[in-house]
Amino acid sequence: METPTKTFDLQEAKDRFMELMSLIASGVEIILTESDVPVARLVPVTPTSSPRVAGLHAGAISTSEDFDEPLPETIWTGNA
Repeated sequence: METPTKTFDLQEAKDRFMELMSLIASGVEIILTESDVPVARLVPVTPTSSPRVAGLHAGAISTSEDFDEPLPETIWTGNA
């Protein structure tokens, strides 16, 4: 199913902002134009299908034991 779309000039969108927000909330995509040239697209936010789960990939990333040690002087002086 194709998303319904409406086009508004930037000035018109400014004057009718709350109406545009209602349209977007109902699933309408809004194209904003300036001098008939599209400049932006406002689309409804699609809720995620499920909440994010903390720790889902535990152990997938590791950090070296010295990750917070000072960097070698050569990093700062540019001498490799």
